[in-house]
Amino acid sequence: MNRKTNPVVYFEIPVVDMDRAIVFYQAVFGFDFERIVIDHNEMALFPLLPEREGISGALAKGEVYKPTVDGMIIYFYTESIDETMTLALAHGGEVLYPKTSNGDLGFVAEFKDSEGNRIALQEDLKEEE
Repeated sequence: MNRKTNPVVYFEIPVVDMDRAIVFYQAVFGFDFERIVIDHNEMALFPLLPEREGISGALAKGEVYKPTVDGMIIYFYTESIDETMTLALAHGGEVLYPKTSNGDLGFVAEFKDSEGNRIALQEDLKEEE
């Protein structure tokens, strides 16, 4: 296989209540979603801007989707973990791992979303002016 891209190209976050999950992610991150149905599963697609780095994915509701804090961890970039965690907590989230230095890489933290998933945050170190 000779792919010229990073190995991860898409993700799906399991949800139980799609409307509640969309409200949560809109409030915490300001995302707009496109709702579609794929193979009888309800999806809400995260934004994908081709001019930016990274991948995108969807909130996913269906028989095979089971929210958990025990599985894979997805990291969302944020300019401020403190602000993002405040928004997550205000909308029903729960701190699972507080803001912690990741050395020269910046900071990380984790919270439980409205559906019961473990979601991680990454904040870069701020360059001194």
